[in-house]
Amino acid sequence: MQSPTSPRRLPPLNAVRAFEAAARHCSFTRAADELFVTQGAVSHQVKLLEEWFGFLLFDRHKRELQLTRKGEEYLPVVRIMLNDLHVATRALLNGDDERALCVSVAESFAVNWLINRLGRFRKRYPNWDIHLASQNQIDDLGNVIGEEGPNWVDLRVRYGRGKWPGLHITKLFDEDVFPVCSPELTDPEHPIRQLEDLADYVLIHDDMQMSWESWVRSVGYSKGISAKGPRFSHSHMALQAALNGEGILLGRSVLAQDHLKTGQLVRPIEISVPAEHSYFLLCQERMVGDAKVKAFTAWIMEEAKAFNANR
Repeated sequence: MQSPTSPRRLPPLNAVRAFEAAARHCSFTRAADELFVTQGAVSHQVKLLEEWFGFLLFDRHKRELQLTRKGEEYLPVVRIMLNDLHVATRALLNGDDERALCVSVAESFAVNWLINRLGRFRKRYPNWDIHLASQNQIDDLGNVIGEEGPNWVDLRVRYGRGKWPGLHITKLFDEDVFPVCSPELTDPEHPIRQLEDLADYVLIHDDMQMSWESWVRSVGYSKGISAKGPRFSHSHMALQAALNGEGILLGRSVLAQDHLKTGQLVRPIEISVPAEHSYFLLCQERMVGDAKVKAFTAWIMEEAKAFNANR
């Protein structure tokens, strides 16, 4: 066992960084682009690390780079170490009060709900910066994947069933699902008074939401409904299509409410179904006491309460 006074046996940091980037990209070339060095330099650094260990960390194939079993064991430890070093270094350089609060969100929620209210948070805390990151930029360790290097995510807003083991979870709001469309789309000659009248209109399909087929079954309509119409893989694209008058969409109340309030969207028929998922605010347990996390949590809970009251 190593004594507390004996020197630590540590691998070279540049080699560790090269290994982590290559493992994340499964490519020496893409790792080199991120680190602003040549592909040969990354390969050389990884080889130095392997020589330091005395075993391979990668299996090198003609067109593919794969971690060995030992490489897979080492990678999570390296990522945590680099993350902690990055956060501690930035906090030391900038001071904790100057650290931006990083919140990971889905684009649809950011564009249609959060950004419309974010000015009130910035007005309350004018000296604190907010970094909104797309949830698609977040890796499995909770870091923003971007050109500026790892940036720890403080909070996440997620849409789901509330099952995220190991995280502190705060429920924001539930959601309802109902038809919405542009007011310009409704046709006085073909008014929508009942579900059968939807057959006269184009239906927009949102892959992130319950299907039209499931929705009509939920309201007790047994005749079925057409599956034709434009289909979108993300809710914000489907919502934009509805705003453009492309058809009738099954709108999600959290995303559609502000557009209904301004009259950009209308509800052609007053039938709704509870959504299968809800919105939650997540953070690491160790971040619960952080001043910025506490402030943002309190603020967004106020906004959620007001939103629910006005819905």
